[in-house]
Amino acid sequence: MAEELVSNYYKMSASQWLRPKFDVKTQAELTPEETVDGPFAQIIRYEGKRDDSSLGSSAYDFYKICLQDEAILSILEAQPEIRLSPFVLYIVTHELIHIVRFSRFLQNFDTSPDEKMIEEARVHHLTHDILHPERISGMSPVLEFYERWRQPLESFNS
Repeated sequence: MAEELVSNYYKMSASQWLRPKFDVKTQAELTPEETVDGPFAQIIRYEGKRDDSSLGSSAYDFYKICLQDEAILSILEAQPEIRLSPFVLYIVTHELIHIVRFSRFLQNFDTSPDEKMIEEARVHHLTHDILHPERISGMSPVLEFYERWRQPLESFNS
């Protein structure tokens, strides 16, 4: 569902969507290097290469969305009004927006911590813009949970 919503928002055809190669993995499928404390997910960029090609020019970016199960489950336990399905839909939609923005060169993957914070806020706004108009059961508490990210960054730290 996240892929469809992001594709529709960015007006991407199925063939365009296949270009930014990605996968979504849960904790059980992650290596220790792909596991982090804190965020609900992280994106790791790998270099992919087609099996039938030895040319360096055939390399492409492959993104892995690494869901951090423990962080996700801890929020569900702490805030029972948030349900798993809409929460994970928000998280995956958010990460797919990042991947589209990286793939379209709207944002660099490697950037300063300050620029990363600005980009996070930007992507939270976009995620809200995509999900808010949809009639998704249980989404309202999730959007409220992320409300802080849609405030001016100066007020975020206070």
